[in-house]
Amino acid sequence: MFSLPSKIEAILYLKGQPLSISEIAEIAKCERGQVKDALIELMSEYAHRHTALEVIETEKGYSLQLKATFAELIESLIQPELGVGALRTLAAIALKGGITQSELVDIRGSGVYQHVPELVTLGFVRKRRQKESRSYWLQVTDKFHQYFQLDQLPQQLSLDLNSLSHDEEE
Repeated sequence: MFSLPSKIEAILYLKGQPLSISEIAEIAKCERGQVKDALIELMSEYAHRHTALEVIETEKGYSLQLKATFAELIESLIQPELGVGALRTLAAIALKGGITQSELVDIRGSGVYQHVPELVTLGFVRKRRQKESRSYWLQVTDKFHQYFQLDQLPQQLSLDLNSLSHDEEE
């Protein structure tokens, strides 16, 4: 059987968000006092290990996280979330199946000039100079389809549509 500190470590890892002592006690099926003691032991163990992880107490509760010294590594490995504007620009490119940058500016506005380089850098959009004009041709990449799991979407939509039409018949 695992020790309570190990069980709490697993809970914090799996939840991936800060948890209060009460929440941990409920999940671990033990008393709050036992959780407090186990957290102190777990925090002490992490403080003395040479590891990238730590257990900390925040305003929202206790959490298992990477130590602050790894912030630069996190930034280099994890892609930032897209802002709403960039996401809408990406959606417009995807829905059109390819579009010139000048047409995209007409649809989305001048913010496109900031969004497109970001989307190209993240690998979601391919940008090519057109021979016959000064505008660029923009289209989504395979990474876009993989990232948003669009290969699974048509199957899910057809299942949803079938269930809707089936519900209407009943």
